[in-house]
Amino acid sequence: MFWHNFKYTAKTLLGDKMLIFWTFAFPVILGAFFYMAFSDIEDSEKLHVIDIAVVENTGFRESEMWKESLEALSDEASGEQVFCTKYVSEEEAKRLLSEKEIAGYFMLADGEPQVTVASDGINETVLKYVVEEIYQTEEIVRNTAERRIQQGEMPTAEFYEQLSKEVMNLVDSENGGIRDISGANLSYTMIEFYTLIAMTCLYGGILGMVAVNQNLANMSSKGKRVSVSPVGKSRMILSSVLAGYVIQMVGVALLFAFTIFVLHVDYGNHLPLIVLLALCGGLAGLSVGIAIAVLVKSGDNVKTGIVISVTMAGCFLSGMMGITMKYLVDKNIPLLNLLNPANMITDGLYALYYYDTFDRYWQNAASLLVFAFSMILFSVLGLRRQKYDSI
Repeated sequence: MFWHNFKYTAKTLLGDKMLIFWTFAFPVILGAFFYMAFSDIEDSEKLHVIDIAVVENTGFRESEMWKESLEALSDEASGEQVFCTKYVSEEEAKRLLSEKEIAGYFMLADGEPQVTVASDGINETVLKYVVEEIYQTEEIVRNTAERRIQQGEMPTAEFYEQLSKEVMNLVDSENGGIRDISGANLSYTMIEFYTLIAMTCLYGGILGMVAVNQNLANMSSKGKRVSVSPVGKSRMILSSVLAGYVIQMVGVALLFAFTIFVLHVDYGNHLPLIVLLALCGGLAGLSVGIAIAVLVKSGDNVKTGIVISVTMAGCFLSGMMGITMKYLVDKNIPLLNLLNPANMITDGLYALYYYDTFDRYWQNAASLLVFAFSMILFSVLGLRRQKYDSI
């Protein structure tokens, strides 16, 4: 009887056009819209090679640090070129800037770096930042050299060359205090696709709600028959809910297939863990639908509206309409996001994407399971208390 009801419920759910739309079609359509809206954003914001000028005066020609640094940043063969640099006189640099052929120009005046730009923008900010970083490195070299000379070392050319190499190695090494632990495919537009996964998982609540309603005497004819039949009510509901969960996971799989093979979304190197989190999230979404079906005494349309409203509210708070909302909630009402299953899903995905440890991921996965079983427990207690004067 268990598998017979499972197949019957699956056929019934798949025959409902509204359920098919929310489970299969809507996430795919929304994913396509996300792709069209965000696919060109990062390309348009990529940092291109910046045209600058360097005033080649006596101070610059005598500074090996500045010459080597700017040559390295302007090297086309390095694969990491930042600047396209012209070495000119001060008058020529002013002319190039006035005619907007360069973003700005740099010069050394009495050993102090000076940057001149015509406006404030990304390119101008990058130029100022790079000059500041080189200047700070030069200060480190100078201070270190003075300390070593006071200790008795001879200030030869080899001395300064070796010192410069040591300082640059210190700045570039992990021991310098900066270590990149983020994913190689770092992209802030991934946030939208993570919330899309969360939304798809939580929309399974509609399937859970309909599956349970079919077994409630006050909601359907089948429910009346179940209530008076000798078959265990719990087995019937469990088989119906399992059918809804399987269909829900098919919808999630369809979304993954569409985003990976059609939209070419890169989920990183932890796809099996992402799928596992989606399985936990789907169970949480299903449990919300079960709880609403049992605890809310209204018709199908009202319950469906509640499931959709709860899902969209949770996705909104987790950053679907803007990542700043997730930050604001985390900062001001952290308990709200701790109880929000959509946030648990997106936060677990962030953890895989941005961190090199899995502690936060497993914490979110466990939270989803605790949330799901808590909702199911409340639903079971609610079902046990339901009595009907007549059916």
